[in-house]
Amino acid sequence: MIHIGIDDTDTIDTAGTNQLARRLAAALPPGFAFVAALRHQLLFDPRIPYTSKNGSASLLVRAERGREARELPAVLEREMRAWYVPGSDPGLCVADAVPEAVMAFGRRCQSEPVRQREARAIAEAHGMYLEGFGGTEDGVIGALAAVGLLATGNDGRVVHLAGWTWPDAFAGEQPVDAVLARGVREVRVLSSGERVHDGVVDVGKHLRPAWRDGGAVLFVEGGAGRWRAVKLQ
Repeated sequence: MIHIGIDDTDTIDTAGTNQLARRLAAALPPGFAFVAALRHQLLFDPRIPYTSKNGSASLLVRAERGREARELPAVLEREMRAWYVPGSDPGLCVADAVPEAVMAFGRRCQSEPVRQREARAIAEAHGMYLEGFGGTEDGVIGALAAVGLLATGNDGRVVHLAGWTWPDAFAGEQPVDAVLARGVREVRVLSSGERVHDGVVDVGKHLRPAWRDGGAVLFVEGGAGRWRAVKLQ
């Protein structure tokens, strides 16, 4: 699997990083299959510059036999440069193997401020592609963090899965079977961990499962066949 991270690609009045993640998924060349795009919540703190709530995004991509991660940066960079918004500080990270040090870096970015030079040093030490494309290039921090958090398999909120369209009309009350047919691996009661196999789930304005154990899991609350989605990070 190939892990891609992006961050700081927008300004307060322009389309956000999640939108760019969908664009990058659509731009993947033949031989690379999009799996999922996630939003990761980083530390929300006044000491850290951010556009809205300091979230970064990741993409999980499956490569066919003979294709390699090193083929993707040029394609993704071209899309990001075309998307560039003055005032943003975009960063991009691409990796196939993600070491524990990068996962630990991602978790640190959720609890304390970190510096751009540290992100670059970690990426260089592990031979990972990490680049910025404008402004201060501070987006490399969130881009590396997103790759690390994606690699843990237990962080993030799904914003797009293979086969979904955008805009997405899947909203409101939906049968559990329909939720599972959308690529959600399981529907799980938040309080007990019990799996839900039938009934109706109010997914809200958009279906936004969490990423747990390397797959999409929709957490719910309620009972007696009537459930309400709980959006987690």
